[in-house]
This record gives sequence, C-alpha cells and structure tokens, in this order.
Amino acid sequence: MRFTLHSVDKFTGKMVPTWLADRAQRLPKMHRVLSLIAKILCCVVWSSSLCSTAYAVSAASGPKLGQSEAATPVWLIVPFGLLLLMIATGPLLYPAIWHRYYPVVSISLATGVMSYYVWHGRVDPAKHAVIEYVQFMALISALYIASGGILIRVNCSVSPMVNLVVLWAGAILANFIGTTGASMLLIRPYLRLNGRYVRAYHVAFFIFMVSNVGGALTPIGDPPLFLGFLKGVPFFWTLRHNFLPWLMALCLLSLMFYLLEWYNQDFSKKLGTGFKQRNQAPITFRGKYNSFWLACIVGAVFLDPHIVPGMPPFVRELLLLGIALLSYRYADNKALRENGFDFGPLREVAFLFIGIFGTMVPALAYINYYARSGATWLVEPSFLYWGTGCMSSMLDNAPTYVSFLAGSMAAQSTPIGIADYAEHPVTALQLKAIAVASVFFGAMTYIGNGPNFMVRSIAEEQGVPMPSFLGYLWCFALPFLMPVLVLVWLVCFYMT
Repeated sequence: MRFTLHSVDKFTGKMVPTWLADRAQRLPKMHRVLSLIAKILCCVVWSSSLCSTAYAVSAASGPKLGQSEAATPVWLIVPFGLLLLMIATGPLLYPAIWHRYYPVVSISLATGVMSYYVWHGRVDPAKHAVIEYVQFMALISALYIASGGILIRVNCSVSPMVNLVVLWAGAILANFIGTTGASMLLIRPYLRLNGRYVRAYHVAFFIFMVSNVGGALTPIGDPPLFLGFLKGVPFFWTLRHNFLPWLMALCLLSLMFYLLEWYNQDFSKKLGTGFKQRNQAPITFRGKYNSFWLACIVGAVFLDPHIVPGMPPFVRELLLLGIALLSYRYADNKALRENGFDFGPLREVAFLFIGIFGTMVPALAYINYYARSGATWLVEPSFLYWGTGCMSSMLDNAPTYVSFLAGSMAAQSTPIGIADYAEHPVTALQLKAIAVASVFFGAMTYIGNGPNFMVRSIAEEQGVPMPSFLGYLWCFALPFLMPVLVLVWLVCFYMT
C-alpha cells in the first residue's frame, strides 16, 4: 500500500504535508465537536420554531377556512416542497442531471400549480404570482446588468480589517441602493480583493451582512420594508426602531468573521505563504455612465401606484428593463471584461424563481388566511419574530411580512390604523419583530432573499467552491447566523 505524504494545497499551489493540508481544510477535532454541538442546538431551535408556528397556526381560533383556502387542497403545497428538496439535493447527489434539466423542472412545477388555479376559475392567485415575478426579475436584472459595468479595484493588502471595512460599507450602502444593488456592486471587487485566498465563508458572511442584515434601516434596503412604507409605515420608522438589532447583529457577525479570518491567516502562514497580497493596480473606478444608470434604477423603484396615483401597470418594469439595456449598450467594455460579466447567474435565478414564485402560492394562501384569523398569538412579539423569520427563510419575505403585519393588526382588541400601529409602544414592538425577522432570516437559505442566489452564482462563476443548499444551511447559517438571531431575540424582544 502506498501512502501519500505530500499533497498540493489548492489555495497556494505548494506541496505541503498531507496532515497539514487536511488540517488547513477543517477545524481541529475539539473545534469540530463543539461546532457539531452548536449546529445541533441551532437545528433544535429552528425546527422547534417551525413546529411551534405550525402548531399555533393549526390551533388558531377563528372562522373556518374561507372559500379560496378551502378550495385549495393541501397536496398542492407538495410541488413547492419538492422544488426545495431538489434545489437542496440536486447539485449534491445528481449534479449533471440537475444542471441540465433544472429549468424544465422549475417551469413544469410552476405551470402545474398555476394550471390548477386557472382550471378552477381562480385566476387572481396566478395573476398575482406572475406580476410579482415580473417585478422581481425586472429589478434584479436591471441592478445586475448595471452593476456589471462598474469596475472597482482596491490597492490594499488583504487583511481581516480590510474585509470588514468592505462588508460594513456594503451594509451601509444597502440602505441607499437596496441589498440587491449593494450586493451586485460589491461582490466582484470583494472577491477580487481576496484573490486566491477567498473561501466559502467570505461569500457566506457577505450574504449575511450585505445581502440581508445590512438593509434593515430604510424602506429602500429590503422589499418587505418598502411594502410596509407603501402601506403607511413612516419612512424613518425603520431607522429609529431597527438600529439596535441592526448594529448588534452586524457587530456579532463581524466578531465571528474576524475570528475566521484570523484562523485562515494562521494556516496560510503555516503553509509557507503570507495571507496578505498586494494588487498592482491603484484604486480605480470605471463605469461612470453605469453609475448614473444605477441611480436611475433606484429612483425608478419609487414609481409605484401607491406613490404615483394613476401609474399604468408595468410602466416601472418596462423602464427598468429599458435602463438595463441602455446600461449594457453603453457600458465600459473593459469593465465588463474584467468583471467577467455574463448572463449565466441571471439565467439561473430567472429559471429557479419561476418555480419558487409559482409553487409557493398555495403555501402563502394558507399563511395569509391564518395570519388574518385574529388569533391571540399574533400579538406576541416572540411568536411574530420566529414565525415571520422561519417563513421568510423558506418563502418570499415580502408577502410573509405583509401577511403577518395584517394578522397582527387584525388581532388587536380594537381596530387600529397602520400609523397608530407603528407608533404605539406595544404594537410598535410587534411591527419591529416582523420587520427585523423578515430581513434577518432571509439570510438563512439561498432562496430566502433574491440577492443570495445571485451572489452565490457570481462566486461560483469566479471559481469559488460554494456549498450546496443544505451545505450552506449546515456549515454557515446554523452555526454562525442562528446564534446571532437568538441573541437579537433575547435582547430586543424577549427581555423587552
């Protein structure tokens, strides 16, 4: 039997002892044991939250199912669960088949569910799903194309503090151009800055801090908060009420990230290379025209019928797509080339979210009904936090936010308007729980928020080995993000 004493480290390309290369790829034994225990505890917390939510929903007092919900069989939720299962297991168990046929699978499942509604004369749910998908893809396509023509280069030695500065800058910027805009603008410079030393946890914490948590301070930051603003929540309400959870979550995530960076730096030195690298080019910014188009996209978001009465349908979406075409037509070719821009990630998101938007309609219908049943548990901030969060991690967080908001308002002992609901000390805490959970829990899975899948696709396109759906949940979301979510709940809601 032949024993291999040396192997090639995939990050440095050098021959190193096998035991050292293996150790550099995984935590020491005691750390692995502690990590496993933490993951199991987080699984228990998340699963118990799901079970308690389901139990409370099933035991909710109120009228019997309405006509639309009663006419929707429970088995119609199966296609959504099947799609989630295939997204989770496809790239891991049957990657060749999945990558070839996932568009067919996604479109077929969505078509089946939509056909059921149309066949039974209930066109409204199918129509709303199509409208929401068109709105989602128009915005994310415009932001992806416009940001692809902006090239940002940083002449700086890679260090944990530099990476944290980029992550914090993205988290703050997300409140001005949205989590999707900040993610599309900064993910490529972030990966380029780290170069060959980039690891999967760099991308995971980018998703945590920039693509989700960072956008909790303004209605522009994340779609659920924008919907709340359209329904009457004051514009600066989120800044006043969400600042403490936002700051707390980002500080805790920053501490975890710094420790991981320190660990990565320690091993890179043992492998005979420095962790720091020096980019040759100075700090540069190319694509000034695309910066203008990006600002136009952010402004076009406010062309909503709730803000501009009489606005014809799909005018905003057509404008966004027109801006996207102009930004691509007049983009700096060098910026596009050095960014490695192509439409692969956008294609993947477009096909997968056809299935997600189409198949989640029955699940949202049941959640919406029970949320509006006026059950007493809808006035408990803890339940609103975990219920909204768990549903937002699996479904679209925007309609989940609206459903729980409507349910919480309906469950009040006296009728109350949205403005009074947002400002009263008791009900403001309930709205805060819904708002924070819908934004923060979107980072639990790749499908929890639109930018997550885009960031993952871009990272894979740049050569970063990213974990699968379940791998992301098991290796990053549960051990790192879930403890932060628990601490935010304890400090901001449970002990309040």
